[in-house]
Amino acid sequence: MYNLKIINSTVRPSRKGPLVVAWITELARQHGGFNVEVLDLAEINLPFMNEAAHPRLKQYQHEHTKKWSVTIDEADAFLFVTAEYDHSYPAPLKNALQYLVQEWAYKAAGIVSYGGISAGTRAATSLKADLIALKVVPLFEAVHLPFFDQFITEEEEFVPTESSNKAAQLMLNELIRWTKGMLVVRGNK
Repeated sequence: MYNLKIINSTVRPSRKGPLVVAWITELARQHGGFNVEVLDLAEINLPFMNEAAHPRLKQYQHEHTKKWSVTIDEADAFLFVTAEYDHSYPAPLKNALQYLVQEWAYKAAGIVSYGGISAGTRAATSLKADLIALKVVPLFEAVHLPFFDQFITEEEEFVPTESSNKAAQLMLNELIRWTKGMLVVRGNK
């Protein structure tokens, strides 16, 4: 099985991202091809880029960076769950991405975005561009959730539509395919 890291991008106390993460995490576990770990950036709480050396050098001084490096390095694939803030993805995710360089490379990534009318698609587009710069392969298949808050129950559970579930399954199937290919690219066959 492949190591899949699901990264929750939101950190605000009132955030709803963990509800979407819980849904996609359950689907990923049921899929059967992944060892799934959720990385919640609110819990990880990386300070704003505070390493002296450029991350491409991997000369990390701080324990939080060393731990983040190991966590991302051991991944075979990623799922990014992102809200849309001001037509882009949240700053804590940008910060988490920029902490590292080599650890991200040659791995596939799916994106689950959510928001209002745009369903987080502008955030997903911005994220894809930054992932490509890190040599991550963002999938074409994605899940975009418009007006996602209407699918949150009074019990604080995210209940997706049938089409969202189908899109997620398609994305997970493609993520397996691309993850296998990226192992060859990384020389891990």
